[in-house]
Amino acid sequence: MEPMVLMMMEKDGETGLLSREIGSYTITEHGNLVSGIYLMHKDQRDMVYLRLTTDRDVEDWEYGAIFDYYDMDAMKEMVLSIEELDDYNPVWEVSFTWMDSQEGMENLLAKILERHRKLLDAVYDAIQDKKAEYEDHG
Repeated sequence: MEPMVLMMMEKDGETGLLSREIGSYTITEHGNLVSGIYLMHKDQRDMVYLRLTTDRDVEDWEYGAIFDYYDMDAMKEMVLSIEELDDYNPVWEVSFTWMDSQEGMENLLAKILERHRKLLDAVYDAIQDKKAEYEDHG
């Protein structure tokens, strides 16, 4: 995958509108797993909200299976919170405190994306033979 640049905007907590650019961060791997990123001032802190997704469109039966088998606790070691979001494909929104350091942010984003990639690979491996189970009980 080619490197990509994530542009992070500030989101107004009251209106939900994006107001200004905070920074741009170069991602060298797994940028296809990002569905969005923004910063919001919350509880006297600047919080980054990063939305992680799958690397492909998933089948209906896979949707629930992916959420069931994704190890959110393993991601919590790196972020302040993680939450499942309903979307076309599975999405997890992680939050962490913003750093006023280009290199620091890029390193943290790279670590989060690498962990997410490994968790997704483990999920795909775990659910590959679960199609009948999820289609029957979907």
